[in-house]
Amino acid sequence: SQRRGPRADMVPEIAAAVGFVSGLLRTRGCVSEQQLQVFSGALREALTEHYRHHWFPEKPSKGSGYRCIRINQRMDPIISRAAGRIGLSLPQLFLLLPRELTLWVDPYEVSYRIGEDGSICVLYEAARPPSSYAGMLTCKNQMMLGRASPSKNYIMTVSS
Repeated sequence: SQRRGPRADMVPEIAAAVGFVSGLLRTRGCVSEQQLQVFSGALREALTEHYRHHWFPEKPSKGSGYRCIRINQRMDPIISRAAGRIGLSLPQLFLLLPRELTLWVDPYEVSYRIGEDGSICVLYEAARPPSSYAGMLTCKNQMMLGRASPSKNYIMTVSS
């Protein structure tokens, strides 16, 4: 496999996203640890495949919209497929997960927002090479520009 630069892999970002969604399911207590393991593995595989040709560490904002995981009136298809592997139906998923969730999985940063007007919180952040700051108008940053006041950022650590 060819590697582009020092950070061509997406392992820590996907681990942060999977850990976050699995953690949301765990807090509701309706899913067993074994089911969570299967769900996490299925979600990790699905995200890795989905992002394979849409991961640009040299331009982290490129492809940001494609990598965004979204739950609003509709369930994100990647989450629903992974949940299907453990027998969770769409109505069950809508009961277990927030009604409004946006999860941005970008090179060097994973962040989320619960609710349309919620604060954007950073789940994972890694040091970026200086050249990657050019053109930092990501999907998330565009949403923040539309706000009247800046939101507070909270850091949440992810353990693997």
